[in-house]
Amino acid sequence: AESVCVLIYSQPLSDTARARLKVIFEHTDGFVIAREDLRIRGPGEFVGARQSGVPMLRYADLERDAELIEPARVLAERLLAEMPERAGRLMARWLGGREGLLRA
Repeated sequence: AESVCVLIYSQPLSDTARARLKVIFEHTDGFVIAREDLRIRGPGEFVGARQSGVPMLRYADLERDAELIEPARVLAERLLAEMPERAGRLMARWLGGREGLLRA
C-alpha cells in the first residue's frame, strides 16, 4: 500500500541532522537509509545506553568488515556448543557482566 512519511524538525539543524534528513528525502529504500544512517552516526554501543557517536567496536568496522559477520556468528555458535565454559569466560571478559542484556 502507498504510504507517506512526514518529517518534522526544528531549527537550528546540526550538520548531522541535515545529512540524515537529506538521506531520508532522497531515498525510499529502508536498507539504503539504514546503511547511510549507520555511516553518518556510527554504530553506537552494542550493549549499553549509548546510541550514537564513536564506534565502541575495538577491532571491527561494521561497514568495512560486513563479510566477516556471518562466519563470526557461525564460529560463536560453535564455541557456545563445544566449549561453553570458555564462551562464558569470554562473555564475562568482554561484556563485563552485562550478558543478560543480550537475551532481552
